[in-house]
Amino acid sequence: MSSRRVQILVALVLTALWGAAIYVAHANGHLRFLDRLEATLTDLRTLARGVQPPPDLVTIIAIDDTVVKRGGRYPLPRADLARVVDAVAQFKPKVIAVDLLLVDRGARLGDAMLARSLAAGPTILAAAAIFPAASDTVATSSEGPLAALPQAERFLLPLPAFAEHAEVGIVNVATGQSGSPLSVPMLFRTGDKVELSFPLRVASQALGLPLTIAPDHLMLGERTVPTDTDFSLPITYYGPRRTIRTLSAQNVFDGTLDRGAIENRIVVIGASVAGGGDFFPTPFDTLMPGVEVVSTAITHLVAGDGMVRDRKVHIADAFAAILLPMILVGLLAWRRSAIGLIAAAMVVMAWAALNLFAFTHGIWLNAATTLAAAVPPVAIFAGVQLWAGGRRTQYLTARSRSLAQFQAPAVQEWLARDPDFLAEPVHQNAAVVFIDLSGFTALSERLDPDTLRDLLKAFHALVDKTALSYGGMITGFLGDGAMILFGLPRAAPDDAARAVKCSVDLHRAVESWMASLPVPIRDQLGFKIGAHFGPIVASRLGESHQHITATGDTVNVANRLMEVAAQHDARLAFSDTLLDTADFHGDPHGVLTGPLQTQVRGRSGAVTVWFWREERQPGQAAAEADVAG
Repeated sequence: MSSRRVQILVALVLTALWGAAIYVAHANGHLRFLDRLEATLTDLRTLARGVQPPPDLVTIIAIDDTVVKRGGRYPLPRADLARVVDAVAQFKPKVIAVDLLLVDRGARLGDAMLARSLAAGPTILAAAAIFPAASDTVATSSEGPLAALPQAERFLLPLPAFAEHAEVGIVNVATGQSGSPLSVPMLFRTGDKVELSFPLRVASQALGLPLTIAPDHLMLGERTVPTDTDFSLPITYYGPRRTIRTLSAQNVFDGTLDRGAIENRIVVIGASVAGGGDFFPTPFDTLMPGVEVVSTAITHLVAGDGMVRDRKVHIADAFAAILLPMILVGLLAWRRSAIGLIAAAMVVMAWAALNLFAFTHGIWLNAATTLAAAVPPVAIFAGVQLWAGGRRTQYLTARSRSLAQFQAPAVQEWLARDPDFLAEPVHQNAAVVFIDLSGFTALSERLDPDTLRDLLKAFHALVDKTALSYGGMITGFLGDGAMILFGLPRAAPDDAARAVKCSVDLHRAVESWMASLPVPIRDQLGFKIGAHFGPIVASRLGESHQHITATGDTVNVANRLMEVAAQHDARLAFSDTLLDTADFHGDPHGVLTGPLQTQVRGRSGAVTVWFWREERQPGQAAAEADVAG
């Protein structure tokens, strides 16, 4: 297995372990900061779902500011509360739920009146659980499924005079770190007893169904109550305050209470007076009365439209926390480019869309845990990928710079576009220029290696600069010589013309360079140039280390023309074919002599040759001789 595959496998395993650790830690009550994130994401999903009409099952009778202004006091006197209960009871509701803590004694007559009113119909009274800290605690004893229930120090129950005529339910709700109630516990416990919640008591009474507590869920008759694993009911809000039908208790005192809003319905009596009732922030409303939060939970229980967050949903959350980051890391590893990023982004959007779709259809998949499981490993892996990509870019840049020292820029660009360039030999016309230093072999016997190296380096740099300036490609330095091609990577109409100009410039540049050398070296060095034009075969040679070159009669003739130049006391020899193709007839500072019909070594036919010499001004040769002396 390759090193990269091993690295990817290790990254995927670590990512899976991270996701599993995040899920387990949060499920065991750690990483509480994720609760705040989940509350925020829940609010956003609720807003995205929008306002929904609630099932018309519950009517709230609100003791609001209008009632308080009428009576001039709060809490409402027991006699007045008795009038409200009596007025509601006469219209035959399914159940009357009093969301008020009747724990203190009032006026004797008022208490007696309220006790008689509560006895007249099916009534549920609110009680409260008192916890040892500001937030609910979870028992650590191993007593089966009930061990996860919120454990209270004690219950704050209604006065016995009231409780003997009604059933009692605990009215506490569980708020997230944002303060918004996200669930309502269905069961509460102290050291010696378990109490039902207020909404569960109301729903059981309204439906007329018995309650069964199973090991991992609740049953109302044959209906499963969609609770979380700790027997709490997840709630989602239908809309802002008063979305659930709400009437003012003032209608009772005015005699305008609507029978249709009461009869055969669940009626919840509670406070919504400013400064007197409990209020909570929700996604739709910054101040929603607690009585409407409780009524929302009652509606969920009776209608069966609550959010599902049971054991199966938790298993799905665990899989999402493990698989989503693995998929994202896998995509980034599979495609280390924009394609991988786009694919990963599409997966994230698909997961977000699925999460929102599930939420709007009553399934509450955890989003915060999955994000916490996915973001760090993906960010770390992406960072490592960027770092590795930067290192790889530096490496490739260094290789490119190194390649630039061996291949002409035009050939590099062409190979980048077409890696198969010259994989098969190409027949074409091209101009070929050879240059060679004469006397170098004898000179190398006397010079030390460092001096010899510096001499060759300067010569090669001069040839490279001149050839590059005319678009020529040096196929290779042959010790003290070089071969330059004009026509690769593709033939051009001015190949011959550029080859001629390059040859003339090389002549001048090498002469100038040699004149700058020390006399002992300069006196032993010379040079010769041969240039020809015609058909060549361009190809790659070699197996593991390939180089581009040209072969054919044109190459051989260009090489032999250097000998012809030396034989005729010249330094630059052109073939007649090259000059005709280039349409070159000399320049103002040079002299062409010829033509000369001559044989070249290793070839049977004759070649027409022209010699180019620098035109010297009168006295220039003598002056140069004096300088040389």
